[in-house]
Amino acid sequence: MKATIDGHVIAQAPESDLIRIEGNWYFPPASVDFGYLTPSPTAYTCSWKGECQYYTISLEGKSYQDRAFSYNELRPGATDRVGADFAGYVCFWKEVTLAE
Repeated sequence: MKATIDGHVIAQAPESDLIRIEGNWYFPPASVDFGYLTPSPTAYTCSWKGECQYYTISLEGKSYQDRAFSYNELRPGATDRVGADFAGYVCFWKEVTLAE
């Protein structure tokens, strides 16, 4: 599966390596091109996943604020709830397109 924005592939991995949580696909960190991502100061904490790290996607002079996010330190029980360790996995949204 590929995550693309404006024709740029920012993450790519076999679907079997991704984790689906609450209808969203999370990419393993090794499959993400972090050259496009800059940590954002936006703060959010999920009641069961933990503290969220948002990222701004930057390319060709455009910035897409908070279009990617991950949970790097999971709360106790989060892995059990999902059935897999998704710490550091990255999810994309809004202008980012996911396709096989």
